[in-house]
Amino acid sequence: MRRLILDHALLPGGWAHNVGLDIEGGTIAAVHPETSAEGRERVAGIALPGLPNLHSHTFQRGMAGLAETRGPEGDSFWTWRQVMYRFLGKLTPDDVEAVAAFAMMEMLEGGFTALAEFHYLHHDADGRPYADIAELSGRIAAAAHKTGMGLTLLPVFYAQGGFGGAAPTEGQRRFINDVESYARLVEGARKAVAGLDDAAVGIAPHSLRAVTPESLGEIVAMAGEGPVHIHIAEQVKEVEDCLAWSGQRPVAWLLDHAPVDRRWCLIHATHLDPQEVRGIAASGAVAGLCPITEANLGDGIFEGVDYLSAGGCFGVGSDSNIEISAAGELKQFEYSQRLKHRARNVLAEREGQSTGRSLYEKALTGGTQALGRRIGAIAEWHRADFVVLDADHPDLAAVSGDRWLDAYVFVAGRSAIDTVFVAGKPVVRSGRHVDRDAIRARYAQAMTRILA
Repeated sequence: MRRLILDHALLPGGWAHNVGLDIEGGTIAAVHPETSAEGRERVAGIALPGLPNLHSHTFQRGMAGLAETRGPEGDSFWTWRQVMYRFLGKLTPDDVEAVAAFAMMEMLEGGFTALAEFHYLHHDADGRPYADIAELSGRIAAAAHKTGMGLTLLPVFYAQGGFGGAAPTEGQRRFINDVESYARLVEGARKAVAGLDDAAVGIAPHSLRAVTPESLGEIVAMAGEGPVHIHIAEQVKEVEDCLAWSGQRPVAWLLDHAPVDRRWCLIHATHLDPQEVRGIAASGAVAGLCPITEANLGDGIFEGVDYLSAGGCFGVGSDSNIEISAAGELKQFEYSQRLKHRARNVLAEREGQSTGRSLYEKALTGGTQALGRRIGAIAEWHRADFVVLDADHPDLAAVSGDRWLDAYVFVAGRSAIDTVFVAGKPVVRSGRHVDRDAIRARYAQAMTRILA
């Protein structure tokens, strides 16, 4: 058993000081607020429950910055996607692992302690399955093991190139499976994570444009009680194409035709009408928001105020990994709402409430639900995943309590992070991952070859 004492910690009931933790097998066995430090290892600073990252494509970390040159026509998500197709054509399994490890390392340094990896890169560059159909899922698991990242692996089902069963394009050939091969892929993914400590596997239909109604029903049945994640209503064109195909908007169609409940995470859900806002909230599903990526791609602004007013649940993810920062995602979400509504402190719900704490605690709740693991709180029987802020950081030193969270989210960001624990083990010290040099060197070697 590991016995720690935290100077300050955000517990489910609020802020506490001199918090003793008894950790066994990576899980918090007991929490002792206001206890003696005798016989305990001191962890100096301000401990927050580690934030779950509910949506990422780790391989896209390698193409960050490659699509920031203006093209001959109006640039959009759809032109960005062509850059992505060209980039992934060069990735080997070793590259996938190296890039994933680098991205996960940056996530840990940036305040995320658990990841839902929406993994849709499955096959060789020519579209042929590897001898082990879950080869690349295994590489994601290996990266999680290397970095210490808590993992929910979401092998993605991708069968069509557009609504109504359109044939996939050449750029999508590395993604494609039928229902039978996808079932083998899911089984392979479960074997790949079996050696990890407390990992989970879920189901991920890529989007309504990538499945048929029949195949969607078949793969959702594979989920059991596990998580189900899907991209939806990210782009206006997607909404228009779905209306042309079905006569309904994407979220409306999904709510009418699929068993959407607390297992589900609807990624982006950017373009909603009022009925869809209320429908997601009533279903118990999580809205998976990726505000930095959504801004980078020009997706649009989520209906945050109306959704939270309806009782909706949300979490945040780093998606394309153009910038990796847990605090940064929360700040961008709040700032998008400020721009939309021309107001301040929009997502705090009552007078006197800290916006930073409100955002952080809501994202903990939604992210934990979306990952399907017992995380997201410094509490008994939860994984001992927490982020420790430097109490001597210039932006935190003169404040306390909820002001710490406001300063972290809106001012200091990842520069305030000192130590990160996953399953009770320090994986980041003094703001740097404990294996940073080796992970960085492998990533740099891979990128030098890919971009040559």
